Amino acid sequence: MTIAEARTDTAVQPAPPADPITLEIGGMTCAACSARVERVLSRVEGVGSASVNLALERAEVVPAAKVDTARLIAVVEKAGFTAKQAETAASKRREAEEASEAARHAQERRMLLLLAMSVVLTAPFIVSMVAMAFGLEWHIPALVQLALATPVQVLVGSRFYMGAYKSLRGGSANMDVLVSLGTSAAFFYSLALLIGRGPSAAGALYFESAAVILTLILTGKLIEARARRSTTAAIRALMALRPETATVLKDGKTEVVPIERVAPGDVVLVRPGERVPVDGTISAGASELDESLVTGESLPVARDVGDKVTAGTINGSGALEVSTGAVGEDTTLARIIRLVETAQVGKAPIQRLVDRIAAVFVPVIVAIAVLTFAGWMVAGGTFETALVAAVSVLVIACPCALGLATPTALVAGTGAAARAGVLIKDIEALEVAHRVDTVVFDKTGTLTEGRPAVTAVEAAEGTSKDEVLALAASANRSSEHPLAKATLAAAEERGLALAPSSGLKAIAGRGVSASVDGASVLVGNGALMTENDIDMSAVEALLTARESSAETVVTVARDGIALGIVALADPVREEARETVAALKGRGIETTMMTGDAAGVAASVAADIGLNDWQGPVRPEDKSGRVEALRKEGRVVAMVGDGINDAPALAAADIGIAMGTGTDIAMETAGLTLMRPDPRLVSAALDVSRATGRKIRQNLFWAFVYNVVGVPLAALGFLSPELAGAAMAMSSISVVSNAALLKRWRPRFKSR
Repeated sequence: MTIAEARTDTAVQPAPPADPITLEIGGMTCAACSARVERVLSRVEGVGSASVNLALERAEVVPAAKVDTARLIAVVEKAGFTAKQAETAASKRREAEEASEAARHAQERRMLLLLAMSVVLTAPFIVSMVAMAFGLEWHIPALVQLALATPVQVLVGSRFYMGAYKSLRGGSANMDVLVSLGTSAAFFYSLALLIGRGPSAAGALYFESAAVILTLILTGKLIEARARRSTTAAIRALMALRPETATVLKDGKTEVVPIERVAPGDVVLVRPGERVPVDGTISAGASELDESLVTGESLPVARDVGDKVTAGTINGSGALEVSTGAVGEDTTLARIIRLVETAQVGKAPIQRLVDRIAAVFVPVIVAIAVLTFAGWMVAGGTFETALVAAVSVLVIACPCALGLATPTALVAGTGAAARAGVLIKDIEALEVAHRVDTVVFDKTGTLTEGRPAVTAVEAAEGTSKDEVLALAASANRSSEHPLAKATLAAAEERGLALAPSSGLKAIAGRGVSASVDGASVLVGNGALMTENDIDMSAVEALLTARESSAETVVTVARDGIALGIVALADPVREEARETVAALKGRGIETTMMTGDAAGVAASVAADIGLNDWQGPVRPEDKSGRVEALRKEGRVVAMVGDGINDAPALAAADIGIAMGTGTDIAMETAGLTLMRPDPRLVSAALDVSRATGRKIRQNLFWAFVYNVVGVPLAALGFLSPELAGAAMAMSSISVVSNAALLKRWRPRFKSR
């Protein structure tokens, strides 16, 4: 390559993608607000895309080029909302979340006090309305009506007037505009009548409509705020898991330091009952850890020297010394929090339709209200009748329910999934999950333990099994091969003494050779034995007996004579059979793709009850096989854990990665299982389906309220008070329906 070519090649290299910018947005009240914020952010130069979540009051901006955060905040504020950059550091995020939670509590208390005042002032109107409903002509004196309604209109209405002003100043219209128009029309029309007619106007006033509407909507807002807060409980619980301090061991002394000062390589002391502050490896001690809020596993898990531990888990009865491997944003817990937050801020594809509707919703409703008023006047109705119908149209229209339908379900569903050990990274997976009809499994590490184990040792006549195993383990003492490690582990478990060995030589695809106690030892397959002219007569019968098994069988020979065999296999996970049965019960086809030999694949498939299997399949061919299934019209979910599974995970409609696998697999997959339990596959599909179902239910009810309510109001079948109640109920029902997802649990019980 010439220098010029090198320069050109360097010049065309794409710049690395910039990190997303997360903003906390204040002042949004409905879908029209979130749509407005999204539009103004998307128009900023350098912004690739922007996504706004009404339930979380957050915006995520993905830059296409360098973007000034101050510029983003400025355009949001110009549009009539508040904005600030969200904290990214785990500890700061926790502090910020605690501060936000305290602010939300304070705001709720203010709303509650305001509501209490509003209820007291509105109560006489309600009593009067009930009395008239039973045929009793009891009207509150006109001046008393004015005295009762004015504080409600001014104090409660001010929050809607302010919201409407900011919205209109920003060039859009939101729910506050509708409420302000409707209640103002009722209040000021009544005020004009009172000024013109005096006390005799008592029976024709609509002060009660304005007061009751504002009280009902404020009630709905308070209930909605509390329900929305409950849907975000999962992320707050995850943030609360991270300890703020750690006890570091240095030179035999302990020192309690802020978690930010702990560095990789430091040894941390974790006392009984404490939370593990870092990701790391146990260097001393043994205990049981409660990992339920990190992996979803309900039972304590035994951990010993050499085992890995995760930040946020709770130590049991034994003291542990942990060698720090990762801290801060690099811990598993921090990654989980980021994944859940990303999923919750994301948007399901169906939300795009809702956004388009929300963008024109308020102007359309105002136009319908004007047409309703004009229609009643043209049809010969009185001014009062036309006004009441128009006010009812303005009040019953509910963009809030539309805006909350999708994000509240996403927040609740992803939170429930995270508690169970399922991380939903790709929101579009929710749109596909309910249609999955085929699940493809990788074998090693997914359906099996991923760690070979010795299943049998057989010896020729005149030789003991322990001698065969000890000889094989001695020859493999310095080998890193998985089969060698399994052989050494089996010898250690039986307490066998190993002989000194030297000259280890690994023969690719065959086995190993070594000198053990001065003797020439071979451990490997038939090809290795043939190449070295080994006398196999003593083990031929043993090999024949295991020809049809799913095991890997190696022969152990010393000085040219075979002494016995060692059979190894990758054990099937206990939960694999239950997983396949659960999927079949849902009408889902199950298949397996593996690089192992056909005999091994067939044996494992038959053992756990798979519908089909394919093997041996090369890693590079797996994605093509998945594509072939999709071309047959199947909706495919691929489950894997290794680097070689990443292309297939990406090719599938839904990729599901085992959390104990490689980072590449987890980055590629849309769903990640936080513990190596295949049963979480069916749980992942279940929670994805449940979340998608809640989104559709919420959108149905949000549309029904408007599609049915607006025509009824326009035709005069709904009073403004009933319209206000219906509007409040629409948001409450949507948020409450989404909150039911918090009760979702996997169908199986932990062992």
